[in-house]
Amino acid sequence: MHQGRAGRGPALTGRGRLAVLLYATAAVAYALDRVTKWLAEAHLAGRPPIEVIPGVFQLRYTTNPGGAFGLFGGQVWLFAAMSLVVLVVVVLASRDLPGRAPAIGLGLVLAGALGNLTDRVIRGPGFSGEVVDFLDFHVWPVFNVADSAIVVGAATLLLLGVRRTEP
Repeated sequence: MHQGRAGRGPALTGRGRLAVLLYATAAVAYALDRVTKWLAEAHLAGRPPIEVIPGVFQLRYTTNPGGAFGLFGGQVWLFAAMSLVVLVVVVLASRDLPGRAPAIGLGLVLAGALGNLTDRVIRGPGFSGEVVDFLDFHVWPVFNVADSAIVVGAATLLLLGVRRTEP
């Protein structure tokens, strides 16, 4: 077995380091999502919204039984299946990551999927619980950190794919 620096065990390959980056990104984003949802529930539920930037941004507690924009509210199985597909795809992709940006993008998508799935599991029977949302920019539906992670991660992956296909 190859020893890393100062005999501290096996050295991680470049691909191994990228997988660690992916899962570390997912862990940090997932933890941030869970903490912010807990804070929103503890400090915003049942209270009027808090204007952070008047007319632009407020913190407003709400729950969402559906997907993005409240779509597919009665399709509990759909969210569980999508989260499982995301998990499988990310685990498979983590074995052959081409660079840091894709690792971070996939980590964010994984964290977002697991963050919202956690809400569905702990806030109702089966996968029927509602997702906590609290970030309100008035021009967009109220969302949360998990939603943001999914969008930023997917946009990162999309931009990387577009850049890769340019001549």
